[in-house]
Amino acid sequence: MNAPDAISNRTWDELAVGDEAAIEHGVTARDLYLFAHASGNLNPLHMPETDIDGDGVIDTVAPSMWLGALVSGVLGNVLPGAGTLYRSQMLDFVGHAHIGDTLRISVRLAEKLDRPRAAFDARVCQRDGTLVAFGRAEVDAPLHRVLTSAHELPALLLDQHDHFARLIAIAAAQPAMPTAVVCPDDANSLGGALLAMRQGLIVPLLIGARDRIEQAARDLGADLAGIEIIDIADHSHAAARAVELVHEQRVRAIMKGNVHSDELLGQVVKKDGGLRAGRRISHVFVLDVASLGHPLFISDAAINVAPDLATKADITQNAIDLARACGLVLPRVAVLSAVETVNFGIPSSMDAAILAKMADRGQITGGIVDGPLAMDNAIDAGAARTKKLVSPVAGAAQVLVVPNLEAGNMLAKQLTFVSHARSAGLVVGARVPVMLTSRADDDQARLASCALAQLYDHFRREGRPAPGLEAVEVAQ
Repeated sequence: MNAPDAISNRTWDELAVGDEAAIEHGVTARDLYLFAHASGNLNPLHMPETDIDGDGVIDTVAPSMWLGALVSGVLGNVLPGAGTLYRSQMLDFVGHAHIGDTLRISVRLAEKLDRPRAAFDARVCQRDGTLVAFGRAEVDAPLHRVLTSAHELPALLLDQHDHFARLIAIAAAQPAMPTAVVCPDDANSLGGALLAMRQGLIVPLLIGARDRIEQAARDLGADLAGIEIIDIADHSHAAARAVELVHEQRVRAIMKGNVHSDELLGQVVKKDGGLRAGRRISHVFVLDVASLGHPLFISDAAINVAPDLATKADITQNAIDLARACGLVLPRVAVLSAVETVNFGIPSSMDAAILAKMADRGQITGGIVDGPLAMDNAIDAGAARTKKLVSPVAGAAQVLVVPNLEAGNMLAKQLTFVSHARSAGLVVGARVPVMLTSRADDDQARLASCALAQLYDHFRREGRPAPGLEAVEVAQ
């Protein structure tokens, strides 16, 4: 809703018949969900994407009483403004508003009644002037001048994005990726691999104890016909065989099954015969946070416990590469510390400043890197303004590079379990992507991790995002 930055009300004594004010408001799905929560009106006609008669045409309309609330926004914010109290409102609804419409809501002082009463004519129109509603509102106008500053309401965690669904759909349009699945011998790990197969993301090659894998399949009621199984009972040996399959060019990714991460990663990072690719291997969490219009990338929260500066440089570059693979043209990277200024007593603040300068000098490429930034002013534009930070990253970070594993792990899990973000993750920097799925992951998280692997693999091979993400890049 368009409103002035500084708002001065008009007292009853200052009002004159004919005074007018108006605002414009674009109708969004978020508006409809918020009104449904606040009013308790769950009429399906007011829910986004509703085809109530099954004819293939969306029937959704904005609630008429919500339009009345928009009129109150003009009266309470603009004319007369702060201190206005309703007495009555009557509206005739002669049309409907739909998601995507831009409405003009206007009021005009029709009559000054006994002090402090005033009557306003109200109109709600489409941008082209088509009338949607009209009527009259009677209010008690303010008697005292009030000067207020525009303020931001606290954010509502209303999940209006589904970043993972988009990434999964784009990844599924690529040829399925041959993937070694290490020890998928329980229902969770095997079920995740088979789900990714059915979605067209991977072609699984199962490595582990055959009898346990087949028992897990029976527990799921799943058919393993046509899926290759390499019978290796020992977890460490199974992980080593997965690495060998990469060298044999039989698979392009590895997925963790019911095996400890250390056993799998130990084979991936070993100097002789492992999958090192000249850069330090790191893990990136990708989170779909309800209040953000983009995926949030956090690294490293799973592999490098206390990274030194050289390792942080690789962690940063790995995270940028994955973000670009997911369609971010020039990822905004915040290197986090406890403060937003260099403090000689806080080593992470000095590392952050050096990483930012390395990016300026082209030693880290593909993103805009700034630091040190604290978590608040990295993510929240209001916090960045309060601290008077002038930075293309502050308040708008898409990638967060954390000081150490403990900080990153706590941050990612807080967002997942307290803020209800959905999470996926990928090990990057090796010769192939490695999916470290967890037993706590739901089906969507497992699919999202497979999608990340597919998109990262495409980016590494082709040097550009997968088809479908390019269009998103242009629109950003």
